[in-house]
Amino acid sequence: FIALYYSQDAPKVGPVRSRRLVDIQLTNFYGEPLAFGGAEQDTVEEIYQTLGNRAVSHLEAGEPAFTGTDTHSVIGVFANSAEITAYAVRVGIDNTRPNLSGMLFDARLPAGGKPANQLTVLFNYYNRAEWRYDSASGTYLRWIEDMKDEDTVYTMIPLVDRNSGQQLAFHNVVVLFAEYTEIKPAKHQINLQGGHGRAVLFRGGQMFEARWAAPKADAPILFMDASGAPLAFQPGNTWVVLAGLNSPFGEPRAGQWEMVFMLP
Repeated sequence: FIALYYSQDAPKVGPVRSRRLVDIQLTNFYGEPLAFGGAEQDTVEEIYQTLGNRAVSHLEAGEPAFTGTDTHSVIGVFANSAEITAYAVRVGIDNTRPNLSGMLFDARLPAGGKPANQLTVLFNYYNRAEWRYDSASGTYLRWIEDMKDEDTVYTMIPLVDRNSGQQLAFHNVVVLFAEYTEIKPAKHQINLQGGHGRAVLFRGGQMFEARWAAPKADAPILFMDASGAPLAFQPGNTWVVLAGLNSPFGEPRAGQWEMVFMLP
């Protein structure tokens, strides 16, 4: 997971864990410092070589930007986004407003959507996520699996924000299909910069076929409709799933869409 903060801060972000190679591309796309909690040595070296001082480790920034040291624990390290910004300013990291032009936001629902009251993403049987559309709020509510043990059939429970106590809710959910390159088992690069391909957008209770492109290393990912025109997202927050190219996607039941993650 990587979280992008632009117009709002969060006092407790976490758990802060190790970073992945794709985070270098994402950091450059959106122009922000990358706050992280370690990684494999060769990944850390590439992060610093590429991002320079925009790479901010929990060990170098310390409190109050980060609290805790154990990045192998789900309750080990947390961050404060406002304090990370303050740290960046103190040490001279360029944190001026980036140019994020290229994406389109419009409260009006685009034409051409299909009913979509649920999206299920299966990374495997024991690792699944659901977004269920809530018409009252106009958002997709996030659900997560609750496994009692390996032999017990899962149930889905609301995924709740630790800060607010509210279920996570998203105005847009995107599945972006991109090529994964395996470097070694459990280590992959996701080929985004310079690439393009299929995407699907969920907003307003509907699913829209889309295309994505990332022609520049220092500009946001673009999303277009079938004609190549910018596809409007709903103003608000967005969850993006990066799926492998071979990941099946379909509608097993009316209005209920499902993606099963597969490489590459």
